[in-house]
Amino acid sequence: MTNESVIDDSLYSRQRYVLGDGAMQRMAKSSILVYGMGGLGIEIAKNIVLAGVKSVTVQDPSPSRLMDLGTQFFIWEEDVQKAKNRAEASSPRLSELNPYVSVNKRTDGLTDSSDLQYLTQFQCVIMTEVSLTVQVKVNNFCRANNIKFISADVFGVFSGAFCDFGDSFEVSDPNGEEPKDVLIKEITKGNPGVLTTLEETIHGFETDDTITFKEIGGMTALNGTQCKIKVLSPTSFSICVTSGFTPFTNGGVAVQVKVGKTVNFECLETQLKKPDILVADFSKFQVPGSVHAGFIALHKFQEATGQLPDIWNKSDASKVAEIVSTMKADGVLQGVGEVCERTVELLSYTCRGSFLPLCAALGGIVAQEGLKAVTGKFTPLKQWLYLDAMDVVAETSDSQNFQPRGDRYDQLRICVGDPVVSQLHNLKLFMVGCGAIGCEMLKNYALLGIGTAGKGQITITDNDLIEKSNLNRQFLFRPQHIRQPKSTTAAQTVKLINPALRIVAQQHKVCVETEKTVYTDAFFEDQDLVVNALDNVEARRYVDSRIVTARRSLLESGTMGTKGHTQVIVAHLTESYSSQRDPPEQDVPYCTLKSFPRNIDHCIQWARSKFESSFAMKPNMFNKFWSSTTDVDSLVEGLENGECPDGAVQVGKLIKMCPQSWAKCLEIARLKFEKYFNHRSKNLLHAFPLDQLMADGTPFWQAPRRPPKPIEFNLDNPTHMLFVLATARLYADNYNVTVPSPVNKDEAKQIISAVNVPQFVPSNKKIETDESKPSGEESASLSSDETKWTAQVIRAALQSRGRDTVVGKLVPAEFEKDDDSNGHIDFITAASNLRASMYHIEEADRLTIKRIAGKIVPAIATTTAAVSGLVTVELVKVVCQLPRDRYRNCFLNLALPLLLLSEPGPAETTTIREGLAFTNWDIWEVQGGPDFTLQNLMDKLKEKVGSNVTFVSQGARLVYMAFLPAHKKRLTEKMSKLLKGSAGRKYEDLVVSFESDMDEDDIAGPPIRYFF
Repeated sequence: MTNESVIDDSLYSRQRYVLGDGAMQRMAKSSILVYGMGGLGIEIAKNIVLAGVKSVTVQDPSPSRLMDLGTQFFIWEEDVQKAKNRAEASSPRLSELNPYVSVNKRTDGLTDSSDLQYLTQFQCVIMTEVSLTVQVKVNNFCRANNIKFISADVFGVFSGAFCDFGDSFEVSDPNGEEPKDVLIKEITKGNPGVLTTLEETIHGFETDDTITFKEIGGMTALNGTQCKIKVLSPTSFSICVTSGFTPFTNGGVAVQVKVGKTVNFECLETQLKKPDILVADFSKFQVPGSVHAGFIALHKFQEATGQLPDIWNKSDASKVAEIVSTMKADGVLQGVGEVCERTVELLSYTCRGSFLPLCAALGGIVAQEGLKAVTGKFTPLKQWLYLDAMDVVAETSDSQNFQPRGDRYDQLRICVGDPVVSQLHNLKLFMVGCGAIGCEMLKNYALLGIGTAGKGQITITDNDLIEKSNLNRQFLFRPQHIRQPKSTTAAQTVKLINPALRIVAQQHKVCVETEKTVYTDAFFEDQDLVVNALDNVEARRYVDSRIVTARRSLLESGTMGTKGHTQVIVAHLTESYSSQRDPPEQDVPYCTLKSFPRNIDHCIQWARSKFESSFAMKPNMFNKFWSSTTDVDSLVEGLENGECPDGAVQVGKLIKMCPQSWAKCLEIARLKFEKYFNHRSKNLLHAFPLDQLMADGTPFWQAPRRPPKPIEFNLDNPTHMLFVLATARLYADNYNVTVPSPVNKDEAKQIISAVNVPQFVPSNKKIETDESKPSGEESASLSSDETKWTAQVIRAALQSRGRDTVVGKLVPAEFEKDDDSNGHIDFITAASNLRASMYHIEEADRLTIKRIAGKIVPAIATTTAAVSGLVTVELVKVVCQLPRDRYRNCFLNLALPLLLLSEPGPAETTTIREGLAFTNWDIWEVQGGPDFTLQNLMDKLKEKVGSNVTFVSQGARLVYMAFLPAHKKRLTEKMSKLLKGSAGRKYEDLVVSFESDMDEDDIAGPPIRYFF
């Protein structure tokens, strides 16, 4: 990505949707320095290299140490043995991450006397592991030379970052959100005028947003103007003065305008005394200020003694506390508030260690700030952020547990103690998914030593193969891994970070089909912890259901662009993933998509559906029809006698259309253009003329309906030609017709211009206008003429082309969004924009259409790294078996930036009666036997609950329902006969309900595990 004309979409496609091409081009001209190649520095550098700046220089004077192996994933054992410089060891491995980024190294250190002139080659300087005196010096130099400055550090279980982008930093896009728009119902005349949305749609705007207007009828003076608004309600807001305008009549769209802003920063020296801190956890409001004071005290201690406080040394901790007290007394710290003594004490105890999950979390956040610095995209951090993991530190008086043992895990041991380190090594962990989050998590597992000793083992599964677009954020994969399995490749690569890792890589889906063979109840019960690294809600819910049944804890996370979430689900303690559900997305009415689109999304959805119908479903149906119809002569005779099997008429149409040449494919495509974008428009206007009135006297064609305008085909219009060529290509692929390579467009135009296009003839087919009607209700029954026509078509084709050709298999298209050579996105782009043009809707660029049609989730490495780090903090807490109030879920948006940490909700509790309740984690066990009957089961349950059982089912299979007379006979039957299952089963899980004391619905009970 070295010039403005080329962005490698095959590599950067997911990131382009986050940053946009403008920011990507600015990154491609930017150089960034990352100083300090410890655990935090390497995380920052990795994320920036993946993002694709022009160059990254890594600088570090230190040799590789054994302790580095616990946080620095690009320093390996061979580097420690040779005492290789950390920048030298890391730079070639960073280079492998992105061929478009130049990675350079420096091995000199930064001191008070260093000449900083070399920093002028960089647009952003990021400092880690540097003394506070040097930080201040570098910051002042950067301000004087218009270089953006970031400093960040991890000390033990505490981390912090500071940003200074100068006195006046211009932000082009504060939040990265797509501009909202809303259809207008009414605009009043007044000072100010009040706008009300159509159909009580919630507008989602905020006071002081800037809005522009288009397509307004009557009050046309507003069209194209901009004004700031004041929100009055979710469906209305005041705009400018409208009293002098012509009255509003109908229609119009209010569109949000993206407005940049200027952010003013203060220098580090000023901010040290009066910090502006972003608070992430409001339940620990006092902690960030205490950490700020503690960090300064650590630097002062180090400057005075030449070293950091000793590990878990009470005397040194007291000295650090004294420094904080002196600073407070001298008025050096303003706005910090009361300092928590325990926070400062733990900081002193653990500062020589480095808690790996904080390196990952802060590394993602700081890398995103670095990208903001060179692009002006998104709102920068103003100006401090502190994250801690205090809760993982055990309350103990035995400081020996935290002393180094001379291995790669010493930095972790200093933070959490040796017993926790051993627990991590012995952990049995199952992770589902090896994509972006999965790769980051595996790296964290390797550095922590999870599954490296005793019974410890990591099992991973993912049935996907590696694509080039994965390389931009799935950092365990390289170009040579493309088309190889994700799980096995990730397992091989991560063992370079820690060869002691015990990892089993599988390629199975975790789903209903594998729960009796691979991922059984026994498999889940054998795990200590399950981690989701999935990208869809249904798969997450399924895994959640399995861990609830197995009563195992689950770590859940996900990202979308700069947004991310983490959720910790602890068995018996918290609610599960399925306890909370987002409201379902509203389906677009069928008639809207088919005849009355309102926006570009509707046009794209129509085009995507047309692709699937024409090039996948119909060829599949054709093949299926002939696989079940072997006697063609009998079929034709039956059709001639009025017998029409399902699909026969559609098969006849495909046989009739069957192209034998590229020229015929072009002809079909040209006719499809006329049908979709000219004749259908004319037919709609024939059925509903522009002056058509509704039954209540209001115009038919009023907002939100848009009257179409027929499109006249033009050979010189690129979109028209793109549609015809892409459509022809797709039909050629369906029918095994050879496509010229390359396609001669001049010859194609000659063929297209010679096509005999039929005149428009109005159709008598009903056009649905009822938005409540689902798809397919308007289909009519087949006529005898259609049946006979089908017989004639098939018979004629048999005579002219032969049986084998007529019934030969078609090749259905399998939609692939990332292959630009297959014509799939070409077709959808052209069809979407032609339909938009026909309905006077603003067209979209190819990239936007690809994202919507392909349901691409925007993604960037920085968010993934931050989320994986936060999840890993919770993983260590789960191992420590902490109480619920010590865990944290997180929602973050790095664009704002925003981090919200919150306590997870409690386990759902259902009360059956006073004194008897159960949670979503509970399973009641019933021990049966060879002669155990259904009545015995019901008696056991009644004894426990005090109410009669009214309902029993085994999954979807009904076993007993009280009000069905026939089921009374089942009461005496043995459970072994009533329950269907595999041979040798030990138990079956049942769903039961109980009779209510009130005249209410039955009470659902917990799952019943019946043991045979």
